[in-house]
Parts: sequence; structure tokens; C-alpha cells
Amino acid sequence: MIYSSELIKGTLKTIVLKMLEDNTRMYGYEMTQRVKELTHEKIQITEGALYPTLHVLEEDGLVTTELEYIGKRARKYYSLSPQGKTKTKEKVSELADFMDTMKFLLDIKTQSA
Repeated sequence: MIYSSELIKGTLKTIVLKMLEDNTRMYGYEMTQRVKELTHEKIQITEGALYPTLHVLEEDGLVTTELEYIGKRARKYYSLSPQGKTKTKEKVSELADFMDTMKFLLDIKTQSA
């Protein structure tokens, strides 16, 4: 099952920030592939959703960019700024609390292993 873009849209900033926290620096395509791999293809981030999100995070001062040339091609790497590191913790905590609230609201029982 692939999750709908509607569900992913509300969590994309948090996903991107967490990816950068866990991996120090990444380029866009690398992020899409890593998320797909980690979620066993349940979350597939499109470039059309990712790059506008990265631009907003950059404008908000949460990520920094660095161009690296590989031959004649330029690759843009993204990293968390100090402000981004703080914001990541806030966003992850907020999302975890939201998920707990949704479980309660929808009466979803946590499955014990």
C-alpha cells in the first residue's frame, strides 16, 4: 500500500528535516530514494512535492545549501542550519503527539508485539 499524497503533504517538512538530521547532508533525489527504501515504498515523495518544500525550508532559514560539481553537473546538497536542528526536534515531537491524538480520536488500539 502506498500512502496518499494527501497524507504525505502534511508531514513532508517533518520527513525532510528528520532525513537531514539523520544523514547530515543530502541531495533531493537521494532523499526521495532513502524515504522510499526506509518505508518499503509506502511513502514515495515526488520531485514536484519535495523541491518546493526544500525551497520553503531554505527561505525559512531551516536548511542551507551547498553546490558540488561532479564533472560538469552541479548537485545541490541540503543540510540543517542550527535553527533547523531545533525546529526538527519540535516538528518530530509535534507529529508524534498528533499521531497519539489521532489514535485516540479514531479509537485505534496499539498493536502489541
